[in-house]
Amino acid sequence: MTEPPTSPVDRAFEVLRVTAAGTGMTLSEIARETGLAKSTALRLLTALERNDAVTRIGQRYRLGPLVHELDPIPVSPEYERIRRALTPFLAHLFEATRATVHLATLHGDEVVYLNKLHGPRPIPSPSRIGGGLPAYCTGVGKAMLAFDEDAAGRVARWPMIAWTETTLTSPDALEVELGEIRRKKRAVDRAELIPGLYCVAAPVFDDDEEGAGGTRAVAALSASAADESALARLEPLVTRAAAAAGRALSSDR
Repeated sequence: MTEPPTSPVDRAFEVLRVTAAGTGMTLSEIARETGLAKSTALRLLTALERNDAVTRIGQRYRLGPLVHELDPIPVSPEYERIRRALTPFLAHLFEATRATVHLATLHGDEVVYLNKLHGPRPIPSPSRIGGGLPAYCTGVGKAMLAFDEDAAGRVARWPMIAWTETTLTSPDALEVELGEIRRKKRAVDRAELIPGLYCVAAPVFDDDEEGAGGTRAVAALSASAADESALARLEPLVTRAAAAAGRALSSDR
């Protein structure tokens, strides 16, 4: 914008507007787009974050839980069917791993979390029930993108922001990773969204859904860890839970 907003309320709304236009913006980018001084932009972002209007992930900001509550992702009958049918398997996975576990599905180029159970020592994470995160840098997202060519194509056309040093930031790198996921039927998040947050995820298939390779993943289950070495223990538990969940989902019609 050419003229920076003048009143505090106008400035706050302009920061929200600019933040909403991106998939994750740094303080410098927000200050430049709004025409505000960095110190002013930081002060506003701090207040907005304190009130859950924005969320800071590393050095980048996204819209926060408060905004999503005001404009939530529509809860479709299909999302509710998946949540209802698969939550028991999420609970079993939680009991088997004692880790923070997620149930998610795709919504555009993001994942939407249908359920989440916190482990006894929760790892700080921006995921929340009903909220969304980029699909390309989450375990559940990559697990589903590997079996949905249309969604993977949409993601590849958008800028792939480097949230951490290990984030995949090119379509070619993402496609190589998705090919490996198709072969192994599981995905790994190597701290690609949050430093120190790792997870292993597995797709949940519904026999009535056709997609890449003949079957589309309609959901994914994951388990998180603070240490990458823990993923080897979690992997078979997650993949078995996802396979059982898929059988149940196919029969729940």
